[in-house]
Amino acid sequence: MTKNQLKFDDIHWLMEILQNIDMGIVVLDRDYKIQLWNNFMEGHSGLSPQKVQEEVIFNVFPEINEDRFKRKTDPVFELRTRAFTSSQQQPYLFKFKNYRPVTGQTQYMLQDITIFPIEDTNRQVNNICIIINDVTKSATKLSP
Repeated sequence: MTKNQLKFDDIHWLMEILQNIDMGIVVLDRDYKIQLWNNFMEGHSGLSPQKVQEEVIFNVFPEINEDRFKRKTDPVFELRTRAFTSSQQQPYLFKFKNYRPVTGQTQYMLQDITIFPIEDTNRQVNNICIIINDVTKSATKLSP
């Protein structure tokens, strides 16, 4: 096995993980165009990666408050810092239906969000990654 083959295998494994992890993964560029959309996002939104690729996230999801979201993400791009939002601060970023019938105490999926910068090979940050964690089950257990 050659060194190049190993690198290809590593990339293939990483893509498999990104697509199949039980969390939403979205990559946006500086124009807020969607660059990556994993299977979690497709399954909960009903939108395929091909449909959302290169679309501005605010056009695809008009419920996202653009000003608030940019206030959260601007430091990620400019200062290279992480940003977080818990379901207690903001119940969700993406208005996905609650698919947990047993814990159906809430109409929409409760989400914890992590946003972090992605550096390119020149150490420039032209993309950010959003991780969406479904916390509906644990968050509703905390409710009285």
